[in-house]
Amino acid sequence: MTAWDGEAGEVGDVGGRAPHQRLDADPESVQKGLVQLVLTLVELLRQLMERQAIRRVEAGGLTEDEVERLGRTLMLLEERMEELREHFGLEPEDLNIDLGPLGRLL
Repeated sequence: MTAWDGEAGEVGDVGGRAPHQRLDADPESVQKGLVQLVLTLVELLRQLMERQAIRRVEAGGLTEDEVERLGRTLMLLEERMEELREHFGLEPEDLNIDLGPLGRLL
């Protein structure tokens, strides 16, 4: 998905962008991009929570019931993320944003 194209309706060099480009304000494209960004952030938080939960389980600081409840919660969250990705037509790799020199987010 590209927010800029080189068609008519040109603007000057703004913020380091090449001249002769304009913003693609297609509502469907903007909505999908926003959903992709939000789901990427949710997935990042989900993975961080999962890693923290594993550390707590390995450290032995949780009761058996807490471990069970935590496992169920993480499974349900992962299932819900899959449902949302499917609903919006996104693949797991669509949530792995390229951060340029820093590499991939997830």
